[in-house]
Amino acid sequence: MKSFRYPLLLWTLTALPALSTAQVTAADFRQSAPSREWPTYNGDYSGRRFSPLTRIAPSNIGSLAVTWMHRITVTGAMRGVGAPDIKSTPLMVNGILYFTIPDHVYALDARTGLELWHYDWVDHGGHLLGNRGVGMDGGWLYFLTPDGWFLSLDARTGRERWRKKVADEKMQYFTTMAPLVVGNHVIVGIGGDAMDVPGYMESRDPATGELQWRWNSEPAKGEPGSETWPNAYAMSHGGGMTWLTGTYDPDLNLLYWGTGNPNPVMAGQGRAGADLWTCSIVALNPDTGKLVWYFQGSPHDTHDWDNTETPVLFDARVNGKPRKLLAQAARNGYFFVLDRTDGKSLVSKPYVALNWSKGIDARGQPIPRQSKEPKVDGALLTINPGGATNWMPPSYSPRTGLFYVNAIDGYGIAYLTDASARPEGYGGELPGLWSQPVLKALDPATGEVKWSHAYAELGSSGGAASGSGILTTADNLLFTGDHSGNLIAFDAANGEILWHFPLPHPVSNGPETYLLDGSQYLVVGAGDTLYSFRLLR
Repeated sequence: MKSFRYPLLLWTLTALPALSTAQVTAADFRQSAPSREWPTYNGDYSGRRFSPLTRIAPSNIGSLAVTWMHRITVTGAMRGVGAPDIKSTPLMVNGILYFTIPDHVYALDARTGLELWHYDWVDHGGHLLGNRGVGMDGGWLYFLTPDGWFLSLDARTGRERWRKKVADEKMQYFTTMAPLVVGNHVIVGIGGDAMDVPGYMESRDPATGELQWRWNSEPAKGEPGSETWPNAYAMSHGGGMTWLTGTYDPDLNLLYWGTGNPNPVMAGQGRAGADLWTCSIVALNPDTGKLVWYFQGSPHDTHDWDNTETPVLFDARVNGKPRKLLAQAARNGYFFVLDRTDGKSLVSKPYVALNWSKGIDARGQPIPRQSKEPKVDGALLTINPGGATNWMPPSYSPRTGLFYVNAIDGYGIAYLTDASARPEGYGGELPGLWSQPVLKALDPATGEVKWSHAYAELGSSGGAASGSGILTTADNLLFTGDHSGNLIAFDAANGEILWHFPLPHPVSNGPETYLLDGSQYLVVGAGDTLYSFRLLR
């Protein structure tokens, strides 16, 4: 199931990056922004994707240039991957970059982009939607394959340590997320939200891969939350997938995770009720897997609006008092700000035009408008068919106090293909109406859009939000990409474009930055290639 490639040139002493004897452990992944390395999917536990590095600054941004490129060589071993998109955010630890595509893990010299090793996995039918990357603890990497295998690899060599099955691809589960290491736990989530299978997330032992606990996103009959489903039959259809990496507060010892839609996806007539714990933000105890609190972003979702978008953690003063906050720009078009200690809502405000909701309830949760649920003859929505955003990472800057998201304004028509009382069919959303991708800066205190930048218009093509994530830095730089293949640096305070660089493909992952040998590097993935930038001397 696996093979290794070790380019002989790279194993000479002069070609190898300097490896520190100190190993990064989970204790290093604290809430503070990564100062030199990028040791987790989001850079740290908070999901802010903010860097304190300032060597790349507005005053010298014009000198930023490509220092190396690494293109994936497509081989016959890459099942179904013709021209892969790099959706993973590489880890950068001890001078080595680790990144993935489905079935493959790569280690590169972070200074030169030269390949150190490459791990291949031959899967057996997993869904090749993409892969967001690896988790790391000490000298070990953790990787999920498309067909539900959870692997541990030696970070120095790429050799497999062990493998454990966490999901059954024959039931149409798939695994695409970057595992998150929290203390003595590796947290893994699963996908499969278009199929009638139940969602869950698991904690696995970092040393052995053995199961420590499992949290189910649908309750069993008689359990808390089951009252939000009409019957056991409806609950058995599942949903609530956990396919995107969450965040963690080490002081509160709470995991924060988003869950996906209930099933059948568009046909909600057979599952009257809120359908917990789908389309929610949940706070879990990482040691036990017990639910501490929840907030449901899309009660009784009928539009495929997974609430898996990153729950970003930061502290701020609210009414003069310090508060521990969580913010999420949800796919359903709402911007939520919660007190992360208890899940109570502080802000619930649309960041795109919405007509599917008729307001919010006492908890700050949206109230669906029944007339805007999918119909056989269609329902017009003032939101893009793919949602207002998607999985691409947002960012929060403590310098500006703003939350940034790549969003999309637009219109869609939601239709139903199975109107029976117990539907097995789904429905869909009709593309072809007007849509406009927009970078938006949101004020967490009010939910107001402080500034926005409209990218090149998509016109009548519909489509989803940009696959580019966002990075902010302490010098008020914001890096992201547009649909036309430009890597762009904005002034994070006012949205002014300071610099751009054309790439052959749009940015397809979350940009990152790190410091090596006194130089600050900026790394982005665009299509099948990683690009590294730094200042010209």
